[in-house]
Amino acid sequence: FDLSGSMEERDFELDGAPVRRLDAVKRAAIDFVRRRAGDRVGFVAFADKAYFAAPPTHDVEAVAQALEEATIGIAGRSTAISEGLGLALKRLERSQARSRVVVLMSDGVNTGGAVQPIDAAEFAGRLGIRVHTIALGRHDTRDTGGQRDVVDAEALRAIAEASGGA
Repeated sequence: FDLSGSMEERDFELDGAPVRRLDAVKRAAIDFVRRRAGDRVGFVAFADKAYFAAPPTHDVEAVAQALEEATIGIAGRSTAISEGLGLALKRLERSQARSRVVVLMSDGVNTGGAVQPIDAAEFAGRLGIRVHTIALGRHDTRDTGGQRDVVDAEALRAIAEASGGA
């Protein structure tokens, strides 16, 4: 879950009012987590650095609460996708679960980290961990006309494909 500065962008609507990307994504993520009853779900937040906001657990309400409390800036302002993905992979690498999946929610414009996100995604594929990506934002890098805080949907698509995800 991307908590970088670009998540401040007000390019979504909820209940007819403009909201930050963060608020719209939180609502969707919380709903998704609550529907995962019976699954182990965790929550990794990232910006400059990554951290476990909620370790994998069957307690989906605890994960939903951690999502609700997520705050932009707590881990920096840049977007180091590979930091978040790497931390999730580190935890899942040892898991004996028959299905290991990461859902990566980001605007996809990587602006930090020592490892390229595609390299982390290829590593996920070698580990048998699928990465599904969700692009956050209304404008793609391909059709922006110089706008800031746009989505790099192509980078997210490549991450998913490299790991066997969608």
